[in-house]
Amino acid sequence: MLNGAVESDVLGDVAEVRLGHPFRGAIPAVAMGSVRVVQIRDLRPDGIQNESDLLRTEVAGRKAPDWLSQGDILLAARGTNPSATYLANPPPRTVCSPHFYVIRVKQPDRLLPAFLAWQLNQSPAQRYLRQSAEGSLQLSIRRGVLEQVPVLMPRFDRQQAVIALAGSARAERTALEALIKNRESELALLAERLLTTPTEAA
Repeated sequence: MLNGAVESDVLGDVAEVRLGHPFRGAIPAVAMGSVRVVQIRDLRPDGIQNESDLLRTEVAGRKAPDWLSQGDILLAARGTNPSATYLANPPPRTVCSPHFYVIRVKQPDRLLPAFLAWQLNQSPAQRYLRQSAEGSLQLSIRRGVLEQVPVLMPRFDRQQAVIALAGSARAERTALEALIKNRESELALLAERLLTTPTEAA
């Protein structure tokens, strides 16, 4: 599907890369805070797990924070899994912790942010990040290393086709996982009935 001429570049040339909001120390929780904060625990492969669970806080300073926006990609700067998460529609007035890099595509009419996130999660980019990261158990990825990740840019319609295919695969996986969970619940209920009900005397 990706045969033909494909442009190539490095991440730092096609996207802006910055660290998340520079909180100092623990992020203070404010019950009715106007700012939401995305942390490592809040993400799943296809985006924010539950927006209502995001920590709320307030931020000080004369300059407005760099709010997360549609199409941003988050990638953990440290950890065991340098996977990228595409944000389709983050809540307003949301930032992320400084444990993330925020990747923002410069020309989304040439490179789909969702396609870039998908590409960063594939073997070539993951292999590059793991081999270039510092540390053994807890990987640490420097900004300069991340900006040198090779990026391929096939034709726009092919990028769209890949994203559509990836979305279908996610939907199928979700449906299968739900089916497996239902079957396990049925088996657990059956076991409860069969193994805890006394047998009648012959």
